[in-house]
Amino acid sequence: MATPSTGSIPYRLVYVGLGLIVVAAVALAVAFSGGGDPVALPAVVESLGPGPGESALAQAIIEVDLQPGFLAQIFIDGFPIPAAEVTFVEATGVHRWQPTATSLVFDRWSPGAHEVRIVWDSLAGLPQPGDFTWTFRVQ
Repeated sequence: MATPSTGSIPYRLVYVGLGLIVVAAVALAVAFSGGGDPVALPAVVESLGPGPGESALAQAIIEVDLQPGFLAQIFIDGFPIPAAEVTFVEATGVHRWQPTATSLVFDRWSPGAHEVRIVWDSLAGLPQPGDFTWTFRVQ
């Protein structure tokens, strides 16, 4: 009577493990892929992060890159973020904010959708006000 070879069991486990890794990689790619049509940004806005409709991790940093010469006020879920909490580099027009334990507004991101609104104006010369609103999801 022939008995099954014990040498074939580890190969089966390896194949099952590799299959699970492939399934997990595909699931993560689908979860974090940006779907839909790209959103047209106003001319003053060079880039946003996380962008409209994107998914982000709980450590997400809001990054608003405006043309140099513009200053933005950031609102998260309707609450204004104090200017003292926003890192602003005037030479590049980049604004960054992240929830921290010392933040007056949010100490961390809650899972789900969040609305970000930016209101900007020029730093010098004639006023050039504008605003833009988008949403992103925290996983």
